[in-house]
Amino acid sequence: MATAAFSIKTKIFHWLTALMILTIIPLGVIATDAPIETDAQIATKTLLFSMHKTLGVAVFLVALARIAYALTQSKPAPLHPERRLETALAETVHWLLYISLVFVPLTGWIHHSAAAVAAPIWLPFANHLPFVPTDPTVSDFFGGLHWLWSKIMIVSILLHVAGALKHHVIDKDATLQRMWFGHTATTPRVGGRQHISAVIAGAIYLGVAGIGAAAGALSTAKDLQQPVALTAVPSQWAVETGTIGLTITQLGNQVTGEFTDWVSEINFEDAATGVVGQVTTTINIGSLTLGTVTAQAMGPDFFDQTQFPTAIFAADLIKTEGRFFAEGTLSIKGVSVPVAFPFDLGVTDDVASMSGGVTLNRRDFGIADNMSDESNLGFVVEVNLALTARRS
Repeated sequence: MATAAFSIKTKIFHWLTALMILTIIPLGVIATDAPIETDAQIATKTLLFSMHKTLGVAVFLVALARIAYALTQSKPAPLHPERRLETALAETVHWLLYISLVFVPLTGWIHHSAAAVAAPIWLPFANHLPFVPTDPTVSDFFGGLHWLWSKIMIVSILLHVAGALKHHVIDKDATLQRMWFGHTATTPRVGGRQHISAVIAGAIYLGVAGIGAAAGALSTAKDLQQPVALTAVPSQWAVETGTIGLTITQLGNQVTGEFTDWVSEINFEDAATGVVGQVTTTINIGSLTLGTVTAQAMGPDFFDQTQFPTAIFAADLIKTEGRFFAEGTLSIKGVSVPVAFPFDLGVTDDVASMSGGVTLNRRDFGIADNMSDESNLGFVVEVNLALTARRS
C-alpha cells in the first residue's frame, strides 16, 4: 500500500543510524591516529577502538533491523520525478548507504574476530564470530576491505547530505522536512526502478573491491623489511629440523609465534657429567611470524629489526645427573643477558633430538619499555625449542 509520508519508525531508524554513524567515523579516525608511546596512551587507544568496534556492531544490528523494516513499507515518491537523473542518483546513493551500513561494520567485525590481539568489543557475544578462524591473513584481508569500503560510506554520506541541503536550500521543497518529525504529506509512490539503483550500488562496491585488490589496498599489514636469509655455518652436529617458538600475552590474549630462519653451530660429545659441548645460535629477527602483531614486533620499541637484525645465543652444554642445561648469554637489541635453560636430549646412533624451553623477561632486553603495565603487554615471554640434528 502506498503512503504519503515516512512513518515515525522510519524516521527514528534514520536519525538513530545517522547519530551512530556520525559518532563512529570520527572515533575510528581518532583511534587510528592515537599515539602509543606510554601506557596511558595505549590504554586510551584501546578504549577508543573498543568504543568504535562496539558501536560498529550496534550499527550492523540496527541496519539489519532498519532494512528489514524498510522492505515491508511503502516509500513516498520523489518530489521531482521528472528529474530522472537526479532521482536515479539519489536512489543509488541510498543503496550505497544501505550496503555500507551492513558490510562496513561486518568486515570490521570479521577483522576483529580473526585477530589474535584486539581491543575488546563490549558485548558478550561479539568478540569471536562463529566460523571465523583466528588467522592473521583473514584478519588482514577483511581489515583492508573495512578500510576501503568505509571510504565509500563516507562519500555516500557526503552525497546524501549534499542532496538534502540542495533540496532544502536551493529547491526549497519538503524533501528534508518530510524526514523530520511531524506530518508532512507527500505524493504516494507508484512503482519505481530501485532494483536498477541497487544493482549499480552493488557493482560500485564490487568494482572498488576489485580495484583495491589489484592495487594491494586489501592488506592492512605494514611493509616489512625483508630479511636476508642466514648462511649455514659449519657444525659438528647439523640441524635437520627445528623450531624456535615464543608466546607472549598482549591485552590479556596469548599470542604464539615462531622464528623461521636461524642457524646453529653445535659441538657435542656425550660424557658422564660437566661441560659436554657448546652451541651458538643466530636468529634472524625478521623471520618472526607473530600473527597480526608481527609488524609491531619489528618496530623500534620492540625488536627494532632495522638496527638489530639478529639475536645470538652462545652457551655451554652442561650435563648433570639425568638432565642437560644450556648456560650462556642471549643477546637481543645489543643487550646480553645470562640465560640458562634445561632441555631433554636423546641420541640414537648419529641422530640427536632435543626439546626445552625458557622463560624470559622482555624488560631485560629493553623491549617495549614504554609498556610498563602488563595489562598492555605481559613481561613474561615463553620460548620453546625443539630440533633434530645429525652428526656431520
